[in-house]
Amino acid sequence: MAHSHTVPLSILDLAPVVEGGNATDAFKNTRDLAQHAERWGYQRYWLAEHHNMQGIASAATSVLIGYVAEGTNTIRVGSGGIMLPNHAPLMIAEQFGTLASMYPGRIDLGLGRAPGSDQSTARALRRGLNSNNGQDFPELLGELRSFLNPSIEEGVPAVRAFPGEGLDIPIWLLGSSGFSAQLAGQLGLPFAFASHFAPDYLMQALQLYRSSFRPSAALEQPHVMIGVNILAADTDEEARFLATSQEQQFLNLIRGQTSKLKPPVANMDELWNEQEKVVVRSKFSFGAAGSKETVRSRIADIIEKTGADELMITGSAYDHQARLRSFELIAEIMKEG
Repeated sequence: MAHSHTVPLSILDLAPVVEGGNATDAFKNTRDLAQHAERWGYQRYWLAEHHNMQGIASAATSVLIGYVAEGTNTIRVGSGGIMLPNHAPLMIAEQFGTLASMYPGRIDLGLGRAPGSDQSTARALRRGLNSNNGQDFPELLGELRSFLNPSIEEGVPAVRAFPGEGLDIPIWLLGSSGFSAQLAGQLGLPFAFASHFAPDYLMQALQLYRSSFRPSAALEQPHVMIGVNILAADTDEEARFLATSQEQQFLNLIRGQTSKLKPPVANMDELWNEQEKVVVRSKFSFGAAGSKETVRSRIADIIEKTGADELMITGSAYDHQARLRSFELIAEIMKEG
């Protein structure tokens, strides 16, 4: 089984807005982290589409991808993901065609089928009010792929995407359930699983993806990337302290609130009840918060258990320098193997 140094590491960034900060600060920090990540040897830097969440600044995902790509030179930049049901496939083909024309050979298009938001937000995004929970995703995906590659005949006759058509933009399917896993397998596309928030379905989805995989022009054999929530620090205690910012954010989510990223706290037991604690901790069951040694053995476990071809690390810390330090330590682990 692969060791940590043979598996490329990438970063998923939600452009966190911290309490006392704003989107401008978040974007500066995002670009700064991407520039460091490039020097440290990370493979990709992906940004995620979320709406109606004050603590996440990456709503206009393709605009932010352009900002990050412009500030870096070699790292691949992409979406993790664009929620396709929110958009006309033609617009996404044009947006990513534009990005891929500006930054050739560096743009990835990761696609999800969840709306990435609540129903009021879906309505504000002008989606059909009966938008069938992503059941039309295969159709939207076929349309998008045929705009980029007209030999896939699932598109709209007489409509072409300029820029977009004929560009080699790798498409990834993202999932937190079996639906996209199976579809990615059938279409022979790479698959990224969101185990940073849906760890329970991971093994099932991987099995489904690999067993339904059919080779394609894009990919000869299955290729899996796994999202993992990791915070590294110089000691286990410090990492666990830093991780309380994310725990507070998840806690607010399960209470139906959204918030900016809060400063870490000494004792989460003052904030949550036992039941909430179990739910929040379960969200992090496929992650790690700890020293280099702790994180190293956790990464090795995850790779061994899943056979992942790549890991995509996500981790938010209230303090930007602490967040940089976390990704630097993870990069050291990757290099040391």
